[in-house]
Amino acid sequence: MKKQTINLRKLVKLKILQIVEPSENLKNSYLQKSDDSLKSAKILSTNGQYADAIALSYFSMYYSVLALFYLIGVKSENHNASIFLLKRIFDIDNEVIKKAKFERKDKQYYPNFAVSEKEVLDALISAEDFNAEILNFITGLTFKDRDSYFKKAKDFLEIY
Repeated sequence: MKKQTINLRKLVKLKILQIVEPSENLKNSYLQKSDDSLKSAKILSTNGQYADAIALSYFSMYYSVLALFYLIGVKSENHNASIFLLKRIFDIDNEVIKKAKFERKDKQYYPNFAVSEKEVLDALISAEDFNAEILNFITGLTFKDRDSYFKKAKDFLEIY
């Protein structure tokens, strides 16, 4: 897996990564997008559209992360930064989503990659487990926790 370099200073300057007003509505919208993407991935997998199912499994995870971010007031339009901040701000293991992103890029952009049914089933299971973990995390957050994570994110991003 190629290591990605993230230029946080540039992302903050361009407002691709920024502190925003926390939003319950955006959180709910992204959770719905996550659920819809996972449902679509399952439909595609049953119809042999494995590469697209892999992609939507990843996007399902990514939308769950964005839901968490908007709950505390972070906007991120960069996948690598989002995955990095998941670990940095919330101390949530990001290895599953890192792997899913890598697999999505390979399967979606490079035609010489064959995708097996087992790979798709593994991706769907990983997405379901990851999304459940994020949803449990979100559900367990108190208002005090949200404020604490907001402050942690704000302090971290102000460095850049």
